[in-house]
Amino acid sequence: MEVTRGWTHTAFPLDDASRIGEARRHAARLCADLGWDDVDGGRLAVVITELGTNLLRHATGGQMLIAFRAALQDVEVVCIDQGPGIPNVAHVMADGVSTGGGSPGTGLGAVQRLAASFEMHSTVPQGTVSVARVGRRANGGLPHGAAYAFGTICVPVRGESVCGDAWGVSLDGVKATVMMADGLGHGPLAAEASGAAIDGFVEESSVDLRDMVEEAHARLQSTRGAAICVLRIDADANTVRCAGAGNIAVRIVSGVSDRSMITQHGTAGVQIRKPDQSSLPLPPHALTIVHSDGLSTRWDPACIAPVLERDPTLAAAILFRNFSRGRDDATVVVVRQEAMA
Repeated sequence: MEVTRGWTHTAFPLDDASRIGEARRHAARLCADLGWDDVDGGRLAVVITELGTNLLRHATGGQMLIAFRAALQDVEVVCIDQGPGIPNVAHVMADGVSTGGGSPGTGLGAVQRLAASFEMHSTVPQGTVSVARVGRRANGGLPHGAAYAFGTICVPVRGESVCGDAWGVSLDGVKATVMMADGLGHGPLAAEASGAAIDGFVEESSVDLRDMVEEAHARLQSTRGAAICVLRIDADANTVRCAGAGNIAVRIVSGVSDRSMITQHGTAGVQIRKPDQSSLPLPPHALTIVHSDGLSTRWDPACIAPVLERDPTLAAAILFRNFSRGRDDATVVVVRQEAMA
């Protein structure tokens, strides 16, 4: 079993050239804390500079999200903008194509060479999302042969340095278990509550979902409380089961279906009813999506249809870009079953 305690992204709105330097300095501090050498740190700096320059010069509403993924020992750089989009992504990704004078390398081809993984999706005029990862590991992603791929966006509300949302994923053969917790309000006290819920998940993520909800309720009684949701995907049974309390949304989306799962009212640590559990079938090639109420629940799955079979972080980034409310912490976790040989 492999249990991943979720990471949080630091957001850099790219409304001025100085913000690129700010993002680069943040990354440099990360590299220093991690003990990375100058070569690894330099690769990350070029990736941030190239992507940030592209956002500043060619996009509106651009922002860069940076997170250290401790479980995978890499740094993830997610870029999001509000348009105008790129008509021909393959062209700008080609080596030797520059996006403008003064940028380092040779356009996005430099990012492809320097990052362990890099994916981009763009629509005109809605905009572009991309995810690049730089680290010491060659694969820059989940262990080879994992039955599931997952991606996330987790961002505190603007003005806060910590996120009141927290999440975790456990992979155990053909089963994937996800917990998300949304502490009441935002800031350090909300983070304390959600973090306590994930502490329990990391310690024991294989028990019955209802037992996990009850354990979280007991653990959070010394905190302000949190909405929580736990779900388990079983590839053998082709089912998704879910339990929880509060307003965390779960949807299962494929190219031909879109279904939501319901959790009970209540707040873990404050007041909940005896936990119940719901179940839905898992269609082939479906994404299981969990998100906090920092995102609107009324979103059209058509916006993520083109990326259903790509890096799940692209789908998470699109949903965050299009449906974040902007007044609360926002987290979305996307899980997809991988095709196994």
